[in-house]
Amino acid sequence: MFTPDLLKNKRILITGGGTGLGKGMARRFLELGAQVHICGRREDVLEQTAAELSPHGRIHAIPCDVRNLDAVEAMIDSIWREGPLDVLVNNAAGNFIARTEELSPGGWNSVIGIVLMGTLNCTMACGRRWLAAKQPGIVLSISATYAPVGSAYVVPSAVSKAGVEALTRSLAVEWGDRGIRMNAIAPGPIPTQGAFSRVLPRPELETLALERNPLRRFGTVEELANLAAFLVSDGSGYINGEVIRMDGGEFLQGAGEFSSLGRILKEEDWQALKPKKAASPKS
Repeated sequence: MFTPDLLKNKRILITGGGTGLGKGMARRFLELGAQVHICGRREDVLEQTAAELSPHGRIHAIPCDVRNLDAVEAMIDSIWREGPLDVLVNNAAGNFIARTEELSPGGWNSVIGIVLMGTLNCTMACGRRWLAAKQPGIVLSISATYAPVGSAYVVPSAVSKAGVEALTRSLAVEWGDRGIRMNAIAPGPIPTQGAFSRVLPRPELETLALERNPLRRFGTVEELANLAAFLVSDGSGYINGEVIRMDGGEFLQGAGEFSSLGRILKEEDWQALKPKKAASPKS
Protein backbone atom coordinates (compact mmCIF):
# COMPACT_ATOMS: atom_id res chain seq x y z
CA MET A 1 0.00 0.00 0.00
CA PHE A 2 2.77 2.46 0.89
CA THR A 3 4.16 2.93 -2.59
CA PRO A 4 6.68 5.78 -3.03
CA ASP A 5 4.10 7.84 -4.95
CA LEU A 6 1.17 7.31 -2.55
CA LEU A 7 1.03 11.03 -1.70
CA LYS A 8 2.62 12.39 -4.87
CA ASN A 9 1.70 16.02 -5.63
CA LYS A 10 -0.23 16.41 -2.37
CA ARG A 11 0.50 19.62 -0.46
CA ILE A 12 0.17 19.03 3.27
CA LEU A 13 0.35 21.33 6.32
CA ILE A 14 1.17 19.79 9.70
CA THR A 15 0.70 22.00 12.76
CA GLY A 16 3.17 21.30 15.55
CA GLY A 17 5.30 19.69 12.86
CA GLY A 18 8.73 20.44 14.32
CA THR A 19 8.82 17.69 16.94
CA GLY A 20 7.28 14.41 18.06
CA LEU A 21 4.33 13.00 16.16
CA GLY A 22 4.24 15.94 13.77
CA LYS A 23 7.86 15.45 12.78
CA GLY A 24 7.28 11.72 12.33
CA MET A 25 4.31 12.33 10.04
CA ALA A 26 6.25 14.95 8.07
CA ARG A 27 9.04 12.49 7.40
CA ARG A 28 6.67 9.74 6.29
CA PHE A 29 4.64 12.04 4.04
CA LEU A 30 7.83 13.25 2.36
CA GLU A 31 8.96 9.66 1.79
CA LEU A 32 5.63 9.01 0.05
CA GLY A 33 5.96 11.94 -2.34
CA ALA A 34 4.14 14.81 -0.61
CA GLN A 35 5.23 18.41 -0.36
CA VAL A 36 5.07 19.27 3.33
CA HIS A 37 4.69 22.50 5.29
CA ILE A 38 5.30 22.42 9.03
CA CYS A 39 4.40 25.14 11.50
CA GLY A 40 5.03 25.77 15.18
CA ARG A 41 5.93 28.48 17.65
CA ARG A 42 9.68 27.83 17.82
CA GLU A 43 11.38 28.93 14.63
CA ASP A 44 14.74 27.38 15.51
CA VAL A 45 13.15 23.95 16.04
CA LEU A 46 11.23 24.20 12.78
CA GLU A 47 14.32 25.15 10.80
CA GLN A 48 16.32 22.32 12.35
CA THR A 49 13.58 19.80 11.48
CA ALA A 50 13.26 21.14 7.94
CA ALA A 51 17.01 20.83 7.41
CA GLU A 52 16.99 17.30 8.80
CA LEU A 53 14.10 16.14 6.64
CA SER A 54 14.96 18.00 3.43
CA PRO A 55 16.83 15.02 1.92
CA HIS A 56 13.50 13.18 1.87
CA GLY A 57 11.60 15.78 -0.16
CA ARG A 58 10.28 19.36 -0.32
CA ILE A 59 9.60 20.73 3.15
CA HIS A 60 8.87 24.29 4.25
CA ALA A 61 8.97 25.67 7.81
CA ILE A 62 6.61 28.48 8.83
CA PRO A 63 6.64 29.95 12.36
CA CYS A 64 3.06 30.33 13.57
CA ASP A 65 1.18 30.27 16.85
CA VAL A 66 -2.08 28.50 15.97
CA ARG A 67 -3.83 30.22 18.89
CA ASN A 68 -3.55 33.50 17.00
CA LEU A 69 -6.17 33.65 14.24
CA ASP A 70 -4.45 36.52 12.40
CA ALA A 71 -1.18 34.58 12.36
CA VAL A 72 -2.97 31.48 11.05
CA GLU A 73 -4.66 33.45 8.27
CA ALA A 74 -1.34 35.01 7.28
CA MET A 75 0.33 31.58 7.19
CA ILE A 76 -2.44 30.05 5.07
CA ASP A 77 -2.35 33.03 2.70
CA SER A 78 1.41 32.59 2.23
CA ILE A 79 0.95 28.90 1.42
CA TRP A 80 -2.00 29.49 -0.95
CA ARG A 81 0.03 32.01 -2.97
CA GLU A 82 2.06 29.07 -4.29
CA GLY A 83 -0.95 26.79 -4.56
CA PRO A 84 -3.78 25.43 -2.41
CA LEU A 85 -3.24 22.80 0.24
CA ASP A 86 -4.70 19.35 -0.24
CA VAL A 87 -4.41 18.22 3.39
CA LEU A 88 -4.40 19.83 6.84
CA VAL A 89 -3.12 17.82 9.80
CA ASN A 90 -4.14 19.36 13.14
CA ASN A 91 -1.39 18.01 15.38
CA ALA A 92 -0.35 20.97 17.55
CA ALA A 93 -1.07 20.18 21.20
CA GLY A 94 -0.29 21.06 24.77
CA ASN A 95 -0.87 19.00 27.88
CA PHE A 96 0.33 18.58 31.44
CA ILE A 97 -0.77 16.75 34.57
CA ALA A 98 -2.37 18.84 37.31
CA ARG A 99 -5.06 18.72 39.95
CA THR A 100 -7.93 20.55 38.31
CA GLU A 101 -8.76 22.75 41.29
CA GLU A 102 -5.22 24.17 41.15
CA LEU A 103 -5.37 25.21 37.49
CA SER A 104 -5.18 28.93 36.78
CA PRO A 105 -7.12 30.55 33.93
CA GLY A 106 -3.79 30.74 32.10
CA GLY A 107 -3.34 27.00 32.51
CA TRP A 108 -6.75 26.31 31.02
CA ASN A 109 -6.25 28.78 28.20
CA SER A 110 -2.81 27.47 27.28
CA VAL A 111 -4.21 24.02 26.48
CA ILE A 112 -7.63 24.99 25.11
CA GLY A 113 -6.04 27.73 23.00
CA ILE A 114 -3.68 25.34 21.24
CA VAL A 115 -5.68 22.12 21.07
CA LEU A 116 -9.24 23.31 20.46
CA MET A 117 -9.00 26.88 19.18
CA GLY A 118 -5.83 26.15 17.18
CA THR A 119 -7.59 23.25 15.47
CA LEU A 120 -10.64 25.41 14.81
CA ASN A 121 -8.55 28.31 13.47
CA CYS A 122 -6.63 26.15 11.00
CA THR A 123 -9.62 24.07 9.95
CA MET A 124 -11.75 27.12 9.18
CA ALA A 125 -8.93 28.92 7.39
CA CYS A 126 -8.42 25.97 5.04
CA GLY A 127 -12.08 24.95 4.84
CA ARG A 128 -13.33 28.36 3.74
CA ARG A 129 -10.76 28.49 0.96
CA TRP A 130 -11.56 24.98 -0.24
CA LEU A 131 -15.28 25.68 -0.23
CA ALA A 132 -14.93 29.01 -2.04
CA ALA A 133 -12.83 27.37 -4.78
CA LYS A 134 -15.03 24.24 -4.86
CA GLN A 135 -11.88 22.25 -4.24
CA PRO A 136 -11.71 18.97 -2.30
CA GLY A 137 -9.68 18.83 0.90
CA ILE A 138 -8.79 16.54 3.76
CA VAL A 139 -8.50 17.38 7.47
CA LEU A 140 -6.89 14.91 9.85
CA SER A 141 -6.80 15.80 13.55
CA ILE A 142 -4.95 14.12 16.40
CA SER A 143 -7.27 13.39 19.32
CA ALA A 144 -6.79 11.23 22.43
CA THR A 145 -8.29 7.97 23.64
CA TYR A 146 -9.84 9.70 26.66
CA ALA A 147 -11.73 12.30 24.59
CA PRO A 148 -15.10 10.42 24.62
CA VAL A 149 -15.03 9.64 28.34
CA GLY A 150 -12.80 12.27 29.94
CA SER A 151 -9.86 11.74 32.23
CA ALA A 152 -8.93 13.13 35.62
CA TYR A 153 -5.84 15.34 35.96
CA VAL A 154 -5.73 16.33 32.26
CA VAL A 155 -9.14 17.99 32.17
CA PRO A 156 -8.25 20.93 29.84
CA SER A 157 -6.91 18.42 27.33
CA ALA A 158 -9.93 16.13 27.71
CA VAL A 159 -12.31 19.06 27.17
CA SER A 160 -10.35 20.24 24.13
CA LYS A 161 -9.95 16.84 22.49
CA ALA A 162 -13.67 16.16 22.95
CA GLY A 163 -14.32 19.40 21.08
CA VAL A 164 -11.94 18.37 18.31
CA GLU A 165 -13.83 15.09 17.86
CA ALA A 166 -17.19 16.89 17.80
CA LEU A 167 -15.82 19.30 15.20
CA THR A 168 -14.54 16.38 13.12
CA ARG A 169 -17.85 14.53 13.09
CA SER A 170 -19.98 17.65 12.58
CA LEU A 171 -18.04 19.03 9.62
CA ALA A 172 -17.74 15.56 8.08
CA VAL A 173 -21.51 15.76 7.56
CA GLU A 174 -21.74 19.46 6.74
CA TRP A 175 -18.84 19.58 4.28
CA GLY A 176 -18.79 16.00 3.00
CA ASP A 177 -21.02 16.65 0.00
CA ARG A 178 -18.65 19.43 -1.07
CA GLY A 179 -15.62 17.17 -1.16
CA ILE A 180 -14.03 17.76 2.24
CA ARG A 181 -13.26 14.72 4.38
CA MET A 182 -12.74 14.99 8.15
CA ASN A 183 -11.15 12.24 10.24
CA ALA A 184 -9.10 11.89 13.41
CA ILE A 185 -6.67 9.53 15.08
CA ALA A 186 -6.85 8.89 18.84
CA PRO A 187 -3.47 7.40 19.81
CA GLY A 188 -2.63 5.76 23.09
CA PRO A 189 0.77 6.38 24.71
CA ILE A 190 3.52 6.92 22.13
CA PRO A 191 6.95 7.91 23.48
CA THR A 192 8.11 11.25 22.08
CA GLN A 193 10.76 13.62 23.36
CA GLY A 194 9.40 16.17 25.82
CA ALA A 195 5.67 15.45 25.62
CA PHE A 196 5.92 11.95 27.08
CA SER A 197 7.82 13.11 30.16
CA ARG A 198 5.12 15.69 30.96
CA VAL A 199 2.34 13.12 31.22
CA LEU A 200 4.36 10.15 32.53
CA PRO A 201 6.97 11.88 34.70
CA ARG A 202 7.98 8.88 36.82
CA PRO A 203 9.21 5.40 35.76
CA GLU A 204 6.49 3.61 37.72
CA LEU A 205 3.85 5.48 35.71
CA GLU A 206 5.32 4.09 32.51
CA THR A 207 5.23 0.62 34.07
CA LEU A 208 1.58 1.12 35.03
CA ALA A 209 0.74 2.24 31.49
CA LEU A 210 2.44 -0.83 30.04
CA GLU A 211 0.68 -3.19 32.43
CA ARG A 212 -2.77 -1.89 31.48
CA ASN A 213 -2.16 -2.35 27.77
CA PRO A 214 -3.17 -5.73 26.31
CA LEU A 215 -0.16 -5.64 23.96
CA ARG A 216 2.18 -4.72 26.84
CA ARG A 217 3.95 -2.09 24.81
CA PHE A 218 3.64 1.52 23.68
CA GLY A 219 2.86 2.58 20.14
CA THR A 220 5.51 4.03 17.84
CA VAL A 221 5.68 7.24 15.87
CA GLU A 222 6.16 5.18 12.72
CA GLU A 223 2.91 3.28 13.31
CA LEU A 224 0.96 6.51 13.75
CA ALA A 225 2.61 8.07 10.68
CA ASN A 226 1.63 5.09 8.54
CA LEU A 227 -1.99 5.30 9.69
CA ALA A 228 -2.00 9.04 9.03
CA ALA A 229 -0.55 8.50 5.55
CA PHE A 230 -3.36 6.09 4.72
CA LEU A 231 -6.07 8.42 6.03
CA VAL A 232 -4.86 11.37 3.94
CA SER A 233 -4.37 9.25 0.82
CA ASP A 234 -6.86 8.65 -1.96
CA GLY A 235 -7.12 5.03 -0.84
CA SER A 236 -9.22 6.07 2.17
CA GLY A 237 -11.65 8.17 0.16
CA TYR A 238 -14.77 6.58 1.69
CA ILE A 239 -13.67 7.11 5.30
CA ASN A 240 -15.27 10.29 6.64
CA GLY A 241 -16.16 11.44 10.15
CA GLU A 242 -14.28 8.65 11.89
CA VAL A 243 -12.01 8.72 14.93
CA ILE A 244 -9.60 5.81 14.59
CA ARG A 245 -8.42 4.57 17.96
CA MET A 246 -4.81 3.31 17.91
CA ASP A 247 -3.86 2.12 21.38
CA GLY A 248 -3.22 -1.62 21.37
CA GLY A 249 -6.61 -2.21 23.01
CA GLU A 250 -5.87 -0.10 26.09
CA PHE A 251 -9.18 1.78 25.93
CA LEU A 252 -11.11 -1.46 26.05
CA GLN A 253 -9.29 -2.44 29.23
CA GLY A 254 -10.21 0.73 31.11
CA ALA A 255 -10.97 4.33 30.25
CA GLY A 256 -9.39 7.42 31.81
CA GLU A 257 -5.71 7.54 30.91
CA PHE A 258 -4.61 9.38 34.07
CA SER A 259 -7.41 8.65 36.53
CA SER A 260 -5.26 6.51 38.82
CA LEU A 261 -2.67 9.22 39.49
CA GLY A 262 -4.41 10.35 42.69
CA ARG A 263 -3.42 7.04 44.27
CA ILE A 264 0.17 7.21 43.07
CA LEU A 265 1.58 10.74 43.13
CA LYS A 266 2.70 12.32 46.39
CA GLU A 267 2.33 15.96 47.39
CA GLU A 268 5.87 16.79 46.29
CA ASP A 269 5.11 15.27 42.89
CA TRP A 270 2.08 17.52 42.45
CA GLN A 271 4.14 20.55 43.38
CA ALA A 272 6.82 19.61 40.85
CA LEU A 273 4.20 19.13 38.14
CA LYS A 274 2.57 22.54 38.52
CA PRO A 275 2.64 24.28 35.13
CA LYS A 276 4.80 27.32 34.61
CA LYS A 277 3.18 30.61 33.72
CA ALA A 278 1.84 30.43 30.16
CA ALA A 279 3.59 32.59 27.58
CA SER A 280 1.59 35.27 25.82
CA PRO A 281 0.55 34.40 22.25
CA LYS A 282 2.83 35.84 19.59
CA SER A 283 1.50 37.44 16.46
